[in-house]
Amino acid sequence: MPPSALAEPQQTEERRTAGTNARLRPRDAATLILLDRRGGAISVLMGRRHSKHVFMAGRFVFPGGRTDPADARIPVAAPLHPAEAAKLRIAGMSESRARAIAMSAIRETYEEAGLLIGYKTPFVTRSPAWQAFSDSGVQPALDSLRYFGRAITPPGNIRRYDTRFFAVWREAVSAELPAPTDELEEQVWVPLSKARELNIPDITQTLIGDLERRLADDPELKPGAYPVPCYCVRHRRFVRETV
Repeated sequence: MPPSALAEPQQTEERRTAGTNARLRPRDAATLILLDRRGGAISVLMGRRHSKHVFMAGRFVFPGGRTDPADARIPVAAPLHPAEAAKLRIAGMSESRARAIAMSAIRETYEEAGLLIGYKTPFVTRSPAWQAFSDSGVQPALDSLRYFGRAITPPGNIRRYDTRFFAVWREAVSAELPAPTDELEEQVWVPLSKARELNIPDITQTLIGDLERRLADDPELKPGAYPVPCYCVRHRRFVRETV
């Protein structure tokens, strides 16, 4: 789907507010696209957001959410691959901020889907948000994440996020637990080729198309091997840029 297709306003969320929130600054957020290649065809994990949510209520999305700067202080078993970190830190982003963004994708995936990404090794933390990792003997790791895309919510919406999308193979999951929150009412592993048939936001439609093209060219998702698309508004027009 071309970037221009993103220009249609959502009627149930992301509603325009007549300029009231035009200067609302986007908050850092991260999303994790979990891919399962077992059994041949690639499947992707998606969850349906709770119907009571203000933002994207009832839509199927990838696990993710806001970045907590404190995530940068959690020790990892392995950092981001240098090539992935370099793409994420473009435009002068600090190492601490980049690490927090990537770590928030892992934390949110646990909170929403109950999946712990990392390595089986003793891990101790005082952070309540990461206690399940410690209890399960899983230390979070970033080396399997591939920085895949970026999307900035347009001005004038009720919520604005600067979201970085990461892709990871399901092999990176070291433990599966009950999700501690009800952020997602339903979770499904759906063939990637069928994911766009779900009730998903326009930007998710676009990113799935980007992912299919990347996997066709780079089926192993090699680190640093592919440019990162960024979707945003420039001069009142949706544009696609790459880094």
